Order: sequence, then structure tokens, then C-alpha cells
Amino acid sequence: MTIFSIGEILLGVLIFIVIYYWRINRSTPMTKWPVLGMLPGLMHNMSNNYEYINLILKQNNGTFIFEGPWLTNLKIVYTSDPMNVQHITSTKFENYGKGDKFREIFEFLGEGIFRSDFHKWKYNRTLLHSIFKQENFKVFIYKTVAKKVDSSLLVFLDHACKQGLQVDLQDVFHRLTFDNICSIVLGFDPNCLSIELPEVEYERAFSQYEEAIFYRIFKPKFLWKLQKWLKIGVEKNIIKNEKILDQMLYASIKSKRKIQYQQQFNLLSALMKETGDGKNSIDDMFLRDTAINLLGAGRDTISSCLTWFFWLVATHPFIEAKILEEIKENLPSRDGNWKDLGMEGLTKLIYLHGALCEALRLYPPVPYELQSSWKSDVLPSGHKIKSNTMIIYSLYSVGRVEEIWGEDCLEFKPERWISKKGGIIHVPSYKFIAFNAGPRTCLGKELSFIEMKIIAAIILLNYHIKVVECHPIIPCVSEVLHMKHGLKVMVNKRSI
Repeated sequence: MTIFSIGEILLGVLIFIVIYYWRINRSTPMTKWPVLGMLPGLMHNMSNNYEYINLILKQNNGTFIFEGPWLTNLKIVYTSDPMNVQHITSTKFENYGKGDKFREIFEFLGEGIFRSDFHKWKYNRTLLHSIFKQENFKVFIYKTVAKKVDSSLLVFLDHACKQGLQVDLQDVFHRLTFDNICSIVLGFDPNCLSIELPEVEYERAFSQYEEAIFYRIFKPKFLWKLQKWLKIGVEKNIIKNEKILDQMLYASIKSKRKIQYQQQFNLLSALMKETGDGKNSIDDMFLRDTAINLLGAGRDTISSCLTWFFWLVATHPFIEAKILEEIKENLPSRDGNWKDLGMEGLTKLIYLHGALCEALRLYPPVPYELQSSWKSDVLPSGHKIKSNTMIIYSLYSVGRVEEIWGEDCLEFKPERWISKKGGIIHVPSYKFIAFNAGPRTCLGKELSFIEMKIIAAIILLNYHIKVVECHPIIPCVSEVLHMKHGLKVMVNKRSI
């Protein structure tokens, strides 16, 4: 007579449970396990997170509820339903905000515009809008970007051409946009982009921080809080990088306080001037919080879009030719310089604008937006929402909804943005949500297009970009949609 040990019996029970749950859940995209909930499936597919969530959303008509391990109270509503997005961002805007969970995860953003709610958010937005809407601020953006492109980007790319160097274009855009946004917001250029490609502590800290912080969304709160308290694992690096960035920010604020009348315009000084020196003046912490929010928005989103844009264009030579022809047509002469375009010339680059919108649709810089409900509600999809429920709408998935974009939604087609009369087709923001929607629509949308068009037009006019053969193009699982292995290219001078 065979006698089974306790270990063998437990193993048998475990195998039975695994098979049982696999059988009852095999027709569903995400298995809900005992104790662990749906977390194992999510973690197993983390390296392919965007496509995995996109598949689940498609199989659930655009909305599903993720349930975490027992006792963690982790429940997330995922959606790509445009009606749900409109409901959350516009129709019932007052019932949805960043909430306590977002504020805990992204605590480093302080009371800046991306983390605040209610009157603090309104104050932030009103103050920034008063500066962003000024025509001279747009001119300042144009001149700052054009100057940096002329003095650094073209010099670097010319050097790469002459030396026959393989270039990581994503790294180049990280450096370029960080230099630009530091000049715009803080009034100093860290010179990240030069022939030597120096390692700049501030720029590196930004990259490491945003990649690490993403995992807080899916980790049980007690776990990342414990790691932070013990200063171990990913949280140890987060603390280190936060300290580096704070040192940079407060040093910049201190220098601006000392110089009362500045010759060079920058956003930090403009905020000080806007609020005055009296009872309405703003303290260093407010300036720091505003600056870190703007630095993140101005560096990461633009560099991400440009990286995906150049990969798409480089792999679609017919589209590249059409963009190049449009740029040349808008130059005063066929052998004209890129500087001859000017701000007015940029507005005439309709096909380029459409191509940038396509890149943003397919690869939105911020793949997920996180919101929280203040009170109970019912979404247009019929899903009941309790108070303090975390909701994630997938910008990545919204850009792949066939009902919005058609059966060819996975194709790169700038033409879908251009009307029969040759203008840009307006798509409601809750469908094209790269710049968010409703009252939280990005204030810097127009300024972002100015910078992206300058950089795209100058590179395409002067160089031919060829992606290195067999180079893997994989999205990096992060707060911002970067390429995991960068974008390795060869750069060749173009004869105009």
C-alpha cells in the first residue's frame, strides 16, 4: 500500500487548483488566481504590457476590471472606449481627478499641474495659460529651439556623417529636448547634446526615474512603501534620482531670486514676474513643483514622439519623399536654407503635421492616463464605478480602435489627417488623446508642434536616416513610451 507524504498531497492539490483555474479561465484573456488575483498574468506579460492590455480591452469591448491580490484592495478599471474617455475627461470631469493613489505614486511631482486637483490645479493652469498664450512666448520657443538645433544638432549629425558613426537617435532626442526645456524653463543649457555625448547627471536621473516609477502602479502599495522605507531595490534609485533633480531645481531657483532683472527670458523668471513680489508671490517649493512638471512634459513627450516618427518615416520611404517635397515647396527657393521657413512656413507643412499626428496616434508618448473617481458613478459602457476607484484609459489602445480609425488603424497613413481641401482634419480629443482631453488638455500642444516641426523639417531636409539592419524596435515599459533598445541609425548627408 502506497502512502503519500504531506508534500506530495499538497503538490497534487496545487496542480489540481492550477489546472482547474486554467480550464475555467482559458477562454478569458486574464486569469484570476486565488490569493494573487490577476497579478501573475500582468507581471508575466509586463515586457509586452501595451499589446497585452490592448488585446484584453479588445476582447472585453473596450473595458475590463483588473483585480489584484487579496487584502491589497487593488482594483483598476481599464478602458479604451472613447465614450468612457469623454465621460471621464469632460462630461463628468468634476467627478474624476488624479486622486490619492496617483498623488502617492507620483509624489515627486509635488503640487504641480499634473498631480494637483481642484483649486490648486485651476491656479496652476490659469497661471501657466497666461504665459503660454502670449505670442512673444511662441516666438521665444521658436528662437530657442532653432538656435539649439543650429548650434548642436546639426553639428553633431554632420560629425556623425563624416565619421560614419552609428547613432542612437532616441538618445540624441533625449539630450536635445532636455537642453531645450532647461533653457526654456530654467534659463540654462546643460549642453547634453554635443559631439562628445557627455553623461549629464540631471538628464540621466530623469530617464532612470520615469522608468522606475511606472512599476508603482502595479505593485501593492505596502511593498513599494516598504522598499522605500528600507531604501532597497528600485525605490533606492528613485530616492537617489529625486535628490539629484531637486538639487538642480533649487539651485536654478536660487540663482533666479538673486538676479532681479534678467536679460534672458525663461519661464521660471516669468512666473516670478507674473505673481509679483508682494503677498501673491510664490515660494520656492511652488516654483520647484511647477518646474519639474514642465521639464518632464517638455523633454519626454517630444523626444518620444520624434523617435517613433523617424522610425516610421525611415521605414516608409514614399511618405518620407512626400514630406521632403512639401518642405522644399515651402522654401523661398529650391536650394534655400531651413531657416527660411520661419514660423509661418511651419504652419504650411500640412503633410508633416499629419505624419506627426499619426506617430502620436500609434505611439502616444504617455501610453496610460491614470484617474480616480471621487464619487460612485456609471460609465457609458455600463460599468459601475465606486468612489476612490483607480481608472486607467489606454491612449495606446484608443489609437488602435477600428471603430474610430478604420480597419487600417495599424497602418501609418498621414493622409487620414488631411481633408479634400488640403487642411488638417479635426479629430475630437477624446478620440485623439495624445494631448489628453477636456479641461486637462495639454497647454503646450501648439508649442510642442512648433518644436517637433522644426526638428523634423531640419533633419529631413539635410539628412537621410536609415535604421540599422535587424535593430530591434520594442517599446520600453515605462511612464513614457520610449524604445527599449533606442533607435540605432546611420546618417547620410542629403544633397539638396
